[in-house]
Amino acid sequence: MTDLILTTFDWVPDLPRGYVRDLRVRWALEEAGLPYRVERVAFGDRRAEHFAHQPFGQVPWLTDGPLSIFESGAILLHLAQQSPALMPHDVAGRSLVTEWVFAALNSVEAASLPWSILVFSGICADQPGRAPLDAFLKARLTHLETVLQAREWLAGAFSVADILMVDVLRLVDRLKGLGDYPECRAYVARGTARPAFVKAHADQMAHFAAADGR
Repeated sequence: MTDLILTTFDWVPDLPRGYVRDLRVRWALEEAGLPYRVERVAFGDRRAEHFAHQPFGQVPWLTDGPLSIFESGAILLHLAQQSPALMPHDVAGRSLVTEWVFAALNSVEAASLPWSILVFSGICADQPGRAPLDAFLKARLTHLETVLQAREWLAGAFSVADILMVDVLRLVDRLKGLGDYPECRAYVARGTARPAFVKAHADQMAHFAAADGR
């Protein structure tokens, strides 16, 4: 029996399916070929044990033997130490991947997530509060577009940094926010065409669909 256990919700509504962040971990595990199993925690009944693993009542978390790790970025960096398919083992390579991991989470997702919430909420571009977030996201995507003009993947070879950045951009793309950024769109297409992503996405969708009939 493997020691790697990925815990996610037993069920979520249709809207977030395919975007719940256990997908990032599934994708990394598939890229690395690391054996794992998936366990479920109740979506509608978050108990003390859940908060003991994830103090904000979210998912996912990863159990690796005695370790319990939450936050998708932290989980991916942990897994990256176990496979060169996720991060090179030389100091310079690790540093480059790590800085792009934090860029995906702190620079790009910090701009894209509040923007996405407003768009999902139906806040139109001409309504109060929308313009600053549009400008914030535009600035981040403009800089990223320039970076991606010169490279296929962020840190040389494909890495956990790309798993995070592609997943962040997927939601923006879903909401038609990459229309002016062809390099970002092409980058998302490259990432989501990888067999490991295709399997991880299908597995997540099947996981939640299986709960519909219970």
